[in-house]
Formats: sequence, structure tokens, C-alpha cells
Amino acid sequence: MEKNTIKKKLILLLSCVLFMEVCLSCTSLDNDSNHIDLSGEWAFQIDSLDVGIQQAWYTKDLKDKIHLPGSMTTNEKGNDITLETPWTGSIQDSSFFTDDDYAQYRQPGNIKVPFWLQPVKYYKGAAWYQKEITIPDSWEGKYEELFIERAHWETRIWIDNKAVGMRNSLGTPQIYDLSKVLTPGKHTLTIRVDNRIKDINIGKNSSSITDHTQTNWNGMVGDLYIIAKPVLHIADVQLYPDIKNKTVVAKVKVHYSGSQKINGRLRLMATSDNSNAETLKPLEKQMEIKNGNKEFTVTYPMGDHPLLWDEFNPNLYSMKVEIKSDEMKDSDKEVFGMRDFSTKGTQFMINGKPTFLRGTLECATFPKTGYPSTSLDKWLHIFKVCKSYGLNHMRFHSWCPPEEAFEAADQVGFYLQVEASSWANQGATIGDGKPLDQYIYDESNRMVKAYGNHPSFCMMAYGNEPAGKHSVKYLTDFVKYWEAKDSRILYTTGSGWPVIPESDYNSTPAPRIQQWGQGLKSIINGQAPRTNYDWRNIISSYKQPTVSHEIGQWCVYPDFKEIPEYDGVLQAKNFEIFRDRLKNHGMANLADSFLLASGKLQVLCYKADIEAALRTPGFGGFQLLGLHDFPGQGTALVGVLNAFWEDKGYVTGEEYSQFDNSTVPLVRLPKMIYMNNENLKAEVEIAHFGPHPLKEVTPTWSLTRKDGSVYEKGKLATTNIPLGNAFQLGTIKQSLNNIKKAEKLTLTVSVKGFENSWDIWVYPAHLPTITDQNKIKVTQTFDPSIVKDLQDGGTVLLTLPKGSIKPDKGGNIDIGFSSIFWNTAWTGGQAPQTLGILCDPNHPALQSFPTSFHSDWQWWDPVTHADAIRLDSVSFDIKPIVRVIDDWYTARPLGLIFECKVGKGKLLVSSIDLIKDKADRPVARQLLYSLKKYMSSKNFNPSVQVPAEKIKALLVH
Repeated sequence: MEKNTIKKKLILLLSCVLFMEVCLSCTSLDNDSNHIDLSGEWAFQIDSLDVGIQQAWYTKDLKDKIHLPGSMTTNEKGNDITLETPWTGSIQDSSFFTDDDYAQYRQPGNIKVPFWLQPVKYYKGAAWYQKEITIPDSWEGKYEELFIERAHWETRIWIDNKAVGMRNSLGTPQIYDLSKVLTPGKHTLTIRVDNRIKDINIGKNSSSITDHTQTNWNGMVGDLYIIAKPVLHIADVQLYPDIKNKTVVAKVKVHYSGSQKINGRLRLMATSDNSNAETLKPLEKQMEIKNGNKEFTVTYPMGDHPLLWDEFNPNLYSMKVEIKSDEMKDSDKEVFGMRDFSTKGTQFMINGKPTFLRGTLECATFPKTGYPSTSLDKWLHIFKVCKSYGLNHMRFHSWCPPEEAFEAADQVGFYLQVEASSWANQGATIGDGKPLDQYIYDESNRMVKAYGNHPSFCMMAYGNEPAGKHSVKYLTDFVKYWEAKDSRILYTTGSGWPVIPESDYNSTPAPRIQQWGQGLKSIINGQAPRTNYDWRNIISSYKQPTVSHEIGQWCVYPDFKEIPEYDGVLQAKNFEIFRDRLKNHGMANLADSFLLASGKLQVLCYKADIEAALRTPGFGGFQLLGLHDFPGQGTALVGVLNAFWEDKGYVTGEEYSQFDNSTVPLVRLPKMIYMNNENLKAEVEIAHFGPHPLKEVTPTWSLTRKDGSVYEKGKLATTNIPLGNAFQLGTIKQSLNNIKKAEKLTLTVSVKGFENSWDIWVYPAHLPTITDQNKIKVTQTFDPSIVKDLQDGGTVLLTLPKGSIKPDKGGNIDIGFSSIFWNTAWTGGQAPQTLGILCDPNHPALQSFPTSFHSDWQWWDPVTHADAIRLDSVSFDIKPIVRVIDDWYTARPLGLIFECKVGKGKLLVSSIDLIKDKADRPVARQLLYSLKKYMSSKNFNPSVQVPAEKIKALLVH
């Protein structure tokens, strides 16, 4: 072989090797020659001593490696969790650090915190990311831009040894103009990311940064690239639909960095994938462009019949915008919808029709990654799940989601409220002249610029529940500023408060069945069950729509089967603590039963909350807290779905959407408990916020028994149903005198395929005589004569007055009808501290007292006249007839009704007072009858022997 040939082949081989090395060490161009993808391996170094800037780390080779997009935690970088971990978030209950019950979880190697989901690693501070990039010759003279879809949170950029700048947006991409520092050839891009709260204190509990939810991560996620654009390019496009005039106003900002004036042409063209859409024509405009930014306003006609966007018909258009001169051209495409989200009086309107917001909160809960998803498919799944449960709205609590969330909501038809990343409370304030004040304006402007074209972006607030001496003045100015600037969106001060006349809509916690701190005095706990109340008196003074703030907050027992699902950066160590507590009290086998029973009560509470809102004439809507669990703030298991948006096995979307939907039949019942000598009277109405009015509708109703057989049924008058709520359909009047024994009946109302139902209980006005009931001694005291009767073989029913149980035996446990509100750790033990009852409905003691295995409305009266009893203070062998489900933090074995042997006798203990005012308490009367009937039968044969002293030790006197 000739030497020249060999030389050529060696050169070719060497060129290939060098090319491969470049590919491995540098970021390469993708198929778009104007786009450099920066995803992949980066050099990395932790700057825990904060010396990187001083020591010019941007001029040095960083020692470690990391993969982006991602966070330090997803790359297993950072420190192990210890008792000194500097968390970002308030800890309301510090008992973890001191109580003996937590001692085993404070040991090195076994640290488990109960406050929130626990990350595998943790780091707070500065960290440095570095990558070598190669800029092609073809980029010479172009505009070059670095795009970081989501960074957490402050970034500083260097190209080689030149500082570029700083960005600190939490809710929008961080974008840098690199045109002055990038030239063709190799460069070192260095990014310093700092996740500490510094001079801008948005509040450590803000969902945008807190460890309560998404974690205070450090890194960069989503799209990460450098793009080259012509010196004449489109800098921004904002689209303002006008459905009345069938146009869209386009405000196009053009950037030109050339030195000579040029003539150009602006071209707009709207298209739709919907085959029913009209074919529209392009619109062109000639213009003269000078150096700098220039905004052009163009009114684009949308045809004779533009397709409108709403929750039922999420019709979308794409607007392609082109800018062209003789030498250059650039284009952009923006998705938008022809919609008008507005108000009329106290109602929200969508395209001139009333709508009702049925919303939930999203607090940046993503256990797999610890940061918000930038996957369109993930967000599509979330919104579709929400819609399957009847919702049409989501509020982002003190944060703003990434672009993909808006895209998904656009496609699904979902109304979004976003917030400017702040919860200025508990260590932070707003309106007091601090840097946060300006940051909120900057951040909200960035959000509207980035996402304002999305039809799903309907509402905005500064953030959550503000504090600050001058906060009302500041937030009033904030609302007025935005109302004057951008009419596409509705504005309010903050979620929760303050309510001011200048807001487009109110957000207030006043309209809900349990207020923070209300305890057992709330509607659901302090008033007998009924469905004839609403919030009209609360909203009567308001001239704008009202959204009830964070309604619900009803807890359910932890589902320990979820624990293996936490296989990402966040682990359910809190669940492991709670599981241990239950096991240590000998009740591990009851975990699933506690989940299902408390879950059924949770759903009942949510139904009551939601229906009260739907019954209120002229109401704007509600925002649940929430449809899925909130993993922080003491572990707030308030969701019927878990943190992964999965159901927990006790309610389906189909069942939930019976009372939470665009169309919901409703009844106003003055009570849920009846005697068989009474008549049922129910005023029937409907909340209908569907796509159009309903014509020639004949509502039907039925009363059915437990076995499904029909007790009675009927029809209401045929009518037309307009859009709105509180529309009267008629009255159901039905005698109950054919009910001969205690029964649960289900009242169901159906309207045009929409169905809703309510359980009522009917008890006999006259109870039959119980055989041998005289052998049963009913008492409210446990005095020596009662003890002697038992020792001699007597049969005793001890039904105790409320307040009889000693505090340490269960008397200090605040039980109520509802489940726990939010959670006891974050609320300082706010009542109720329990999660309803659990029983065997087939137990012979309950044979004449119809019940399910869980709390339902007939248990309101017994529970409100009861104390809990700590069963472990009586006997570990006691299996109660009616059990109380304790808070998962304490997991004590609690009961309301149990049986035992004392001496030769048989004792049934009821910590429910079944005697007081029993003539006016049909439920207590019926339960007492059922217990006495059981005690007079051969079935009553307790097996657990208990000394009389143990019973006596329960009692205050």
C-alpha cells in the first residue's frame, strides 16, 4: 500500500476519533441547526461554603458530574437527612425532636420525619453546573438565547470568564441573551443555581419552594437549550380574543439588532385542526423597522362563526406569525382559544354563559421527582382525572405550573388560577416595602407574558393568605394594575383574603361547613344533619363572584399500601411511622378497615361541603383542598385520591361526580332522621351549568330500601331548566307510616341522566316490648350496688353521661361527627381528633339499629353525646362493638360500645349517653333499644373478663 494512501486513511481515522470525542464532550446541534440541546451530562460541584464566585469557579473545571434535566436529588447529590437538616417550611408541631414516642426515629441511620415526604438527599445553598458548548460558524451575527424551562431558583450565568447576568423566576422559563458573549467556536457555559431564601422572602411555606410539597430542590428541569435567531426576529406574541367582534387582536413585538432601517412584512395566519372550523385567510402588514424593539398591533378576523373554547368544547386555534425582510425571516406559532372568561354580577361567565367553578388545589406535589412535571402527558392525565370527578377548575397554590400544564388544560377544557409564587405569611409579609413587593410584579408580568395566550389561564392572584400591615393597600393596587393592563384574566388579591371591592372575584373561607379553629362548633359537627342551608347570607353584600377558599380539608386514614409507590426521590417515611404506631397498639390488621371507614366518612363530608356551595344562589364556585392528598404540613391526607392521583378504593369518579358536576340534582331536607309517623318533605332543585339549557325535562325520584326494592317513587312536573342554580323542580311529599321497623332509605333524584342521592333513617315511633328486658339493669353510674349485681351474675347496661371518662382514659380526646380537619399536628390538635366509627353492621347488638361499617348521618347524635374510651386501659383483649378511629399520629385503640364479664355478671358499656333527652333523640332511643334487645338474647355472652376496678378506673366519679 502506498504511503500516501496509508497517511490519508490515518488522517481520516483520526478525524473520526476527534469528531466522536467532540460529540461526547460537547453539546451537538440537533436536527434544527439553530438549536443546541443542552440535556445530558454536565460537570458539577457543590458550593456549600458559598465561595464559588469569590474563587471564580466559572474559570475552573468542576470536579463532579450530574445529569440534566434534573435536580441534585434526582442525581443523588446532597446530604443525608439528619436532625439538623435545614428544612424549608414551618414545623408547627416540634414534638418529633423531643417526645419519647419519636426517639427511635431520631437515631442515625433511622431518621424518619412525620412532617412531610422525606427526600433521599437534601441540600440548601449554591451549586455549580458546567458544560462545554460549540457554537457553529453559521451563528455568526445572530441573536443567541439560553432557555432554561424551570430552574430552582436563582441562576447566575457565565460564558467562559464573562458574567452574563442573574434570573430568579420560579414560575416561568429563565432566558438569557447570549448574543454579546457567544462567538463561533468552543465556550464554557457555567450556571450557578442557588435555592436559598435570601432578600426576596416569598414565604418558606410557598408551594413554589417548600419541603412540604415539591421540596426545595436545586437544579434545572424541562427544556434546556441554546437557540439562534435572526437579528430580526419575533420577541413576543400576545393574542387577545374578542368573541363579540369575532376577531383576535395580536400584539407582536419584533426585535431588530441591525444598524440600518429595513422594510419588512408581518404575516398572520390562524388555523384549526377541527374540521368544523372555517378556513381563514392570512393577513399581512408592511412595516418599517429600526434598531431595538417595536410592537405592532394587528386585528385578525376569525371568520363568521369562530369556534369557541370552554370546558365542554375546548376548541383551539394556532396563530402562525411570520416576520420577513429581504434577507431575514422568523416565525412563531401560538395556540389560543376564542373565549371570554368574565363576570356578570356574582356569577362567572364563559362566553356569555354562567359557569360554576368546581376546583381543586395543586400544590406542586410530585413524589417521584420532587419537582413539577414538564410532561404534557402527565398533565393531561391529571386534568382528565379531575374531570372524571366532576371538576372543571384548578388553583395552583402559591406557584405557577410549567407551560405543559397550560397546554394540557387548553386541550382538556380546564379553567386555571395561577399565583405569583408566594405565600407571604409565617415569616414573610407583603406590602411593607421589602424586595418581595417588586418581585410579585415582576413575576406576575413574566407569567402573563409566558402563558397569557392560553385560554385555560383564566384567573390570577398574588399568592396565598397574605400578611403585612400594608398588605390590603398593596394588593388593591396590584389588582387595579392588572385589571387595567390585561383583560384576558380575572384578578383577585390573594387566595383566602383580603376581600376588596376592586377585585374581579372574591376568595374567602367563610362559605364552608368547617372553619379553621371552629372545632366542634361548626355546621357539620355542631348542628343536626340537614341539607337546607346555603351561603346566601355570607355573599349577599358582595357585588362580584365569590369562590369559597380551600373547602373540605377532610382527612382519611393513611393507606399503607401506598408506601412502595414512593420509589423516587421522596419516600413515605411519615407513613412508616404511622404504620408502626398502629402495629404497636395491636391494630395492624385494622389498617385497611380504618382507611375504608374513614374514607366513606370523608366522602360524606365533601358531599355536604360541595352541595352547600351548589345550593347557594349566585355563587361563584369552590376550591377544594383538595381532590388529592397534600403530603406536608403534618401530613394532610385530605384527598379521595392519593398523591399519585389514584383512587384509594372507597369512591370512584363516577360516584363522586354525582354530587360534583356541571349538573347536580339537589334536595333541601330539614333533617336526615325521621319517625315513621312523620312525612318526608324535600324541596327539589338543580344546579345546571352545562353547555346549554335543558328542555322538556321530567325529573324523577325514588325512595329505595337497603335491598334495592322501591318503597315509593314519583315524577315532578315537566319543565325547562335554564343555566344557573337554585332552580326549583318541585316538592316531594311522602308518608313514612308504612315503615314498620328501623330502616335506612335512599332518596334518589334523576334529571336527564344526572342522578344524586341522600340517605335518611326512619325509626318506629312506638317500639315493641323486649322479652326479659326487666333482667337488664340500665344505669349511668357504676356504684357499689351495680358492682354487687355484676358479681352476683346480673346483666348491666352502663350508658355514661358525656364527660364521665377520665382524661387519660380517653376523656381528653375530642371526638366529633366529621373526620379530622386538615390534621392535628398542623392545627394544634384542633377538634375533631378522630376519623369516625368502625363497626360490624351484622353484629347482633346492632340488629335493630341499621348501620354501615362506617359513620353516616345517623351517628351524628350518638357521637355528639359521647366520650371515647381507651380500650387498652380496660383490656387488650377487648374487641369493641363500636370502635372510634383515632388520629394516625396517636393510633390509640378507642371504643364507644364494648362488652365484658365482671365477676359472674355481664356488662355492656356505652360511652354514648343513651338516656339524656332520649324522648327528643330518636337515634339514641333506637340504639338503646337495639342494645337491650341484644342483651336479652342468648347472643349476649361476653368472653373477656375484666375486674370491676378497671371499669371504675375509667370514670371521673
